[in-house]
Amino acid sequence: MTSLDLQTESAAQSDYAAVGGAPAITAVVNRFYELVLGDDLLAKHFEGTEMARLKRHQVALVSQVMGGPVAYEGRELRAAHANMGITAEEFGAVAGHLIAALTEAGVPSEIIDRTVGAVAATQPDIVEVPAAQA
Repeated sequence: MTSLDLQTESAAQSDYAAVGGAPAITAVVNRFYELVLGDDLLAKHFEGTEMARLKRHQVALVSQVMGGPVAYEGRELRAAHANMGITAEEFGAVAGHLIAALTEAGVPSEIIDRTVGAVAATQPDIVEVPAAQA
């Protein structure tokens, strides 16, 4: 096989399928929220949140980002995070927990990079308090 054949073959399989589909993404999201809720910097943002519903939305969002057949149908991210006062530091911590959950699940680094890149692109819709200027 040539490298072009390998690229075509790997492109034919979505990241969603490559990681194991819905069961794998559900496990990653569950671990992600264990990490997030255990983080004193972040836990306050989830007080009073219906976690089962939030996890369903997150599974759908990550599934969509990874090219799965699931479509995220939650609120727009900007509206969902409005007036929460989320800082750039908190956003970075969340991204770090996502990377950790994906890594622990054995997701290949190139898929982690694509997934986290897509999540990073949402920062302007989520962060209301930019990083302090040095």
